Amino acid sequence: MLDISVKQDLRETAKRLQELRGSLDLDLKQEMIANFEEKMSMPDFWDDNERAQSIISELNAVKSVVEQYDRLNNDQEELQMMLELAEEENDEAMQTEVAEGVSKLTERVSAFELQLLLNQPYDKLNAIVELHPGAGGTESQDWGMMLYRMYTRWAEKKGFKVEVLDYQDGDEAGIKSVTMLIKGYNAYGYLKAEKGVHRLVRISPFDSAGRRHTSFASCDVMPEIDDNIEIEVRTEDLKVDTYRASGAGGQHVNKTESAIRITHIPTGIVVACQQERSQIANRERAMKMLKSKLYERKIEEQMKELAEIRGVQSDIAWGSQIRSYVFHPYSMVKDHRTGMETGNVGAVMDGDLDAFIDAYLRNQIRQE
Repeated sequence: MLDISVKQDLRETAKRLQELRGSLDLDLKQEMIANFEEKMSMPDFWDDNERAQSIISELNAVKSVVEQYDRLNNDQEELQMMLELAEEENDEAMQTEVAEGVSKLTERVSAFELQLLLNQPYDKLNAIVELHPGAGGTESQDWGMMLYRMYTRWAEKKGFKVEVLDYQDGDEAGIKSVTMLIKGYNAYGYLKAEKGVHRLVRISPFDSAGRRHTSFASCDVMPEIDDNIEIEVRTEDLKVDTYRASGAGGQHVNKTESAIRITHIPTGIVVACQQERSQIANRERAMKMLKSKLYERKIEEQMKELAEIRGVQSDIAWGSQIRSYVFHPYSMVKDHRTGMETGNVGAVMDGDLDAFIDAYLRNQIRQE
C-alpha cells in the first residue's frame, strides 16, 4: 500500500505547477521566444555584437524557464500514471520508485519557484562579494577565511565560476579582506541574501586556554553592472593608487606595481583589484567594481525613500547582523531575519546555503 503522504505530496505538487503556469504566462513567453528568434534570423543581427549577445542571453533565459516548466509538468504527469499503475498491480518496487520520484520532484519544483522569485532587473547579474573580518585579530581573520571557503564551495555546487579580484592575507592566519567575482546566471539574486554581518561562536584554536570566542565578519554583495546600467563617474572625483600585488598570482606578484586602488572622493568608497597582470586591466576591473558599489548605494537610497513613504522603519544598513554560527556549546546556524536554523553546521560551512537563501527570498516576497 502506497503511503498516503506520497499521494498528498503529488497532488500538492500538481497544484503548485498549475499555479506556476498561470503566473508564468507561457503563451507570452512563447511569443517572446519567436520574436527573439526572428531578430536572430535578420542578416544584420551580428553587426552590433553586444546587442546580439544581449538578445541571445535573454532568449536563453526565457527558453530555460519554459523548458524547465515543461520538464517538471511532464514528470508530474508521468509519476501520476506510475502511481495509478503501481496501485492497480500492487507493485511494491514501482511504489518505492514513485515515492522517490515524488520526493525529488518536490525539491525540483521548490528550486524552480525560488529561481522565479529572482525577478529584479539586477538579480540575473554576476555578484561581487567582499568579506571583511571585524575586530579581533587572528580569530576574526580566520573566520573571514572560513566564510570565503563557504561561499566558494556554494558557488562550485551551483556551477558558478569564482574569480578572486583582491586578496589580503591575515597577520598570522586567515584574511584581512577578500573581494571575489562570482559569475553565473542569477548569482547576485541568490547572494544578496548574504549581505550583512555574520557571527561565529566557537572554542578558539588560537587560544591556549581553550576559551570560547565570538567573532564577526561582514559580507558585502553587489551586482556586477553591465553596460545597460549607466552610472556617471567623473575623473576629477577619483584618487588612483598603485601597489604591488600580494597573494597567489604567479611570478609578477610583488615585482611590479600592477595592483590598483581607486577612491571615490565624494562618497569615500574604495575598491581594489590585483587579479590581472597589467595596471590597465586592473583599472578596468576596479572601475567596474566602483560603478557596482555606486549602483548599490543608489538602490539603497531608493529603498530608504520607499520605507519613509510607507512609514516603515526598515533597517537596510550594510552592517546588520544577519546570521549566527554556533560551534560551541552546541551546534547551530540560525538566520535572525527569517528564523531559519539547522544543527548541521558542517554542511553549511561546506556551502549548503540554499535553505537560508530560499527562506530569505520568500520572506522578502511576503513583506512586499
